[in-house]
Amino acid sequence: MKDIKKTPQKIDTAIQEKPSYIETLWKSRGTKWNKARLLTLIIATLAIGLSIFHIYTAGYGTLPSWQQRSIHVIWAVLLIFLLFPFKKGKEFGWLDIIFVLITLATAAYMLFDAQGIQSRQGNVSINDIIFGTVLIGLILEATRRTNGILMALIGLFFMAYIFLGQYFPGALAHPGVRYGKVIDQMFNSTLGIFSSPIYISSTMLILFVIFGAFLMKSGGGQFFTNFAFGALGNKPGGPALSAVGASALVSTITGNGAANAAITGSFTIPLMKKLGYKKKFAAAVEAVASQGGQIMPPIMGASVFIMAEATGVPYIQLALYALIPAVIYFLIAGLIVYFHAKRLKLEGIPKEQLPSVKEVLLKQSYMFLPILLIIGLMIYGFSPMKAGFYAIIATILLSWLRKQTRMGLLSILGALENGTKAALAVIAACATAGIVVGAVSLTGLGLTFTRFMIDVAGGNLFVLLLLMAVASIILGMGMPTVSAYVILSILGVPALTDLGVNLIAAHMFVFYFGALSGLTPPVAITAYTTAGIAGSNPNATALYSMRIGFGGFFLPFIFVYNPQLLMQDGNAVEIILVTVSALASCFLIASAVEGYLLNVLSAVQRIILFIGATALVLPGLLGDLFGVAIFILIIFWQKSKNKDEPRQLSA
Repeated sequence: MKDIKKTPQKIDTAIQEKPSYIETLWKSRGTKWNKARLLTLIIATLAIGLSIFHIYTAGYGTLPSWQQRSIHVIWAVLLIFLLFPFKKGKEFGWLDIIFVLITLATAAYMLFDAQGIQSRQGNVSINDIIFGTVLIGLILEATRRTNGILMALIGLFFMAYIFLGQYFPGALAHPGVRYGKVIDQMFNSTLGIFSSPIYISSTMLILFVIFGAFLMKSGGGQFFTNFAFGALGNKPGGPALSAVGASALVSTITGNGAANAAITGSFTIPLMKKLGYKKKFAAAVEAVASQGGQIMPPIMGASVFIMAEATGVPYIQLALYALIPAVIYFLIAGLIVYFHAKRLKLEGIPKEQLPSVKEVLLKQSYMFLPILLIIGLMIYGFSPMKAGFYAIIATILLSWLRKQTRMGLLSILGALENGTKAALAVIAACATAGIVVGAVSLTGLGLTFTRFMIDVAGGNLFVLLLLMAVASIILGMGMPTVSAYVILSILGVPALTDLGVNLIAAHMFVFYFGALSGLTPPVAITAYTTAGIAGSNPNATALYSMRIGFGGFFLPFIFVYNPQLLMQDGNAVEIILVTVSALASCFLIASAVEGYLLNVLSAVQRIILFIGATALVLPGLLGDLFGVAIFILIIFWQKSKNKDEPRQLSA
């Protein structure tokens, strides 16, 4: 490996954000206008306008439910058709213009007859049927462009299921539904397209996405990155440990694994490769850390806002419940990285090449205050919308404390634009999820599916958990976590709770597996993003990501059987004991996965450690004692072999 001590220059940890359209236009303001520049200006203006609309309604009151949600959806759909061409990689063409014109006509009908549309619930007009049908088609096409064909096909399947229910087998069959009733539910009411997912998207979610854009623009992401590298960079495996820490902190702001991987991976992956890590390993570490940001409080991803609505538990409480498992997830990933470095004798980065933690805290720690403000306001009783509104204002004001982070008008406009653009894929997914919600309600599929899954599992909880895990991963392939979570929360969670699983644990179970689908081939979007940056094989990277992120696939089973890990069903002592047991289990898992403890582990020793890790998470004292005994056994076994030369394994 290269001797990094011979390179005294500072490690470059600068985050390179893609400039917004409005900033690019301003910098090239002397350039002659053409169609491309005009389209860019239109997109930037509409994106900024949508962010302003949501910030204003967050601060001064939302419109009536149907109007707020319909404006949110149709504005986003219009932007999607302007921003994402019909064929990926092609320029904006005539087909896109047709979609834009149809969207504008639908928007005009929805805007000017909003009260009439709502008043006709239960007695839809022919115009409602026409424009309702058109809107469903527009949403599915917008979803295809932003989230891929799979999510659009799922929405189309559920629409078909409404009308073709009589052709489905057994308990899944139903007599079908009148078309007018379908449009009444999907379009005229807030029980279909404009149901819970879009309610969350149009109020809380988009505010937090916009807040994340402001925090990144003001240097918050850079603060988290510098802090992580300063604190962890000099440890064995320091570059990879720093990537885990930085990506965890930044991706909890962005709430999107693939987007975060593109932001932080652009410098963490080349740095890890430069310092001796193989391409596949560097890409996998970044993918695991970036994807895990969705499960890390306090911001997390969009799914938690919907979970709050579904469970009736305030968002800030859910963030608290999710804290221990999230910390353990990153601890396992960090330990695997550490053991990997110890096994291959990889050094850390010399301190003189790293940012000074003390200096970073003195100069930049105030950028963490907006996040603390969000937490404080929600604990005090403010809604997530209000908390997001005040956090955006606080971020702008705090940025003015230092010249290097000061946000001017152009930066503010850039953040407004980036916030909307970052939310478009999730808005489309939430609208399609609304179609699924409406279909499930119209057909009674929820109860039917619950009975069906329990019958398939034979009433066995562990088998049902395995089925749900596989279903969550499949549904999450190539689509946002929120989409997979909404569908599984409607169809799968009732089956879990019917077999006695704690409500929060059931929701968190499908949420975790939906989130981790970004690492699982054949459609591992986050792992493929980092593989592209590293120049490694995409599927090999995804498989290695699953190895490093193994704890994320193991943890949901732990907290289903031990809900105390989610601060459920137990007192303080029980929560502490379960947490300690889980931490010990995860230490053994990390050691077994990477094949290193005091020195290199044999295959037999790794299997024994896996057995010990499993025993530690079983309820009861006996399992804990068995797990500890196995750990002590392996320690003595390894010490007895210390006289021999440790074997070296390849990365």
